[in-house]
Amino acid sequence: MKSLKSIAVALCAALVLAGCNVSNTGKGAMIGAGGGAGLGAIIGAIAGNTAVGAVIGGAVGAGAGALIGKKMDKAKKEAEAVQNAQVEAVTDANGLEAVKVTFDSGILFASGKSNLSSTAMTSLFQFANVLKSNADCDVAVQGYTDNAGWKNCNAAQSQQKNLELSQERAQSVTTYLLSQGVSSTQIRSTQGFGESNPVADNSTAAGKAQNRRVEVYMYASQKMIQEAQQQAQ
Repeated sequence: MKSLKSIAVALCAALVLAGCNVSNTGKGAMIGAGGGAGLGAIIGAIAGNTAVGAVIGGAVGAGAGALIGKKMDKAKKEAEAVQNAQVEAVTDANGLEAVKVTFDSGILFASGKSNLSSTAMTSLFQFANVLKSNADCDVAVQGYTDNAGWKNCNAAQSQQKNLELSQERAQSVTTYLLSQGVSSTQIRSTQGFGESNPVADNSTAAGKAQNRRVEVYMYASQKMIQEAQQQAQ
């Protein structure tokens, strides 16, 4: 296990050093060469995305990884054109390239609410077209809140209400995407995480605003992985 972690650290370092000079296609080949769900889980843990990834039975080779990376390059480029979307390349639990799209809750919802704003609908309408254009990507929708307490609630009660609110917000995003023609089989999970996994300091107003968000992950489906493996043979 120690040697596997060493490989993962070295691979992650290589990806960091490569930075913007290496496309998802190239990074996919590097990750694929590193091999397998075990290594992918370590990399996924570093990236914070261990829950995102298709269930596969074994390693994905460099050739298949490169083909998947090329598809993710396309998906990322299309997502970058969506209004109010923050887009970045991440690694899923299989060590494969994925795309993370973050929508700031400030443009999605009013404070304490889960109904979508008109601005949010415009952005999500554009994003729905991206998902339909990349129908072989699986999708996970994840909602988060800051750690602000609720009136007349203790800390535990506030945490529970924030968890419920994050789930409702994630579901609102999913429901709207489905209403715009995204397939229900493409959206594999819709989950709220409440106050967990903050991306900024909750002690500041700016940090709280960043933590109130919905993240949408586009990652390789089993079908995409199988087709890539067949083409790479």
